[in-house]
Amino acid sequence: MAREKIKIRKIDNVTARQVTFSKRRRGLFKKAEELAVLCDAEVALLVFSATGKLFEYSSSR
Repeated sequence: MAREKIKIRKIDNVTARQVTFSKRRRGLFKKAEELAVLCDAEVALLVFSATGKLFEYSSSR
């Protein structure tokens, strides 16, 4: 059984959008770390929030 497609659109509720951003950011940083470890690669990731705050990840050897 196939899953239904979900339309990607902006979350209107500001609080829900911030919560979703935080959760997705953590997951994205975790994936970047996994990529660095599994593939022995140098990875850098920059993410800017809607308010312009910078979040960064970089792997180091």
